[in-house]
Amino acid sequence: MGQELEWKLTVPNAATLDAVLAWEGLRGLLAETPRQYHMQTTYYDDAARSLFSRRITVRRRLENRNVVYCIKAPLPDSTEAAGRGEWEVCCASLDEALPLLAAQGAPTLPACAALHPICGADFQRRAALLRFADGSACELALDFGTLSGPTETAPLCELELEMKAGRPESTLSLLQALAERFGLSPELRSKSVRARALR
Repeated sequence: MGQELEWKLTVPNAATLDAVLAWEGLRGLLAETPRQYHMQTTYYDDAARSLFSRRITVRRRLENRNVVYCIKAPLPDSTEAAGRGEWEVCCASLDEALPLLAAQGAPTLPACAALHPICGADFQRRAALLRFADGSACELALDFGTLSGPTETAPLCELELEMKAGRPESTLSLLQALAERFGLSPELRSKSVRARALR
């Protein structure tokens, strides 16, 4: 199990995403050449939306040609600021994924037959590992595409920093610098929450 600790900023357009990646303040932190992904995401819940009410996310994501199932859920005695637990597995179907994720320690969920797609996202991601002088590391992700509900869609354009190692101070300092440099605002809602709000 990983513990997800991430922060998002809303970005106004694709040109700003390009400018962020080209910014000299970021170049010295890049530990690798940015990777590119086409991501198609489907979120699941039951008819009563019981997973949403428990702040649990069940997700299928096609990352280029790889199918990854994921469960995200609050950890015991944790707060939103402390992040969430995150469990992932590569397999062919949700029916196959749920017991494998439970074996990793993910929450017990309704039977697979009770879950169905409720919303999704389709976007291009550019991602790269960043390393700081204090030894901390985070992943930068730049996402551009669409969120989708049953009949509505909404644009998706955002920047995400996810802690990978060390303490969060360096990542938060970079987040603030990016917000100030490019006039960006915090995005407090996950992709799944925003997609769920669509009709």
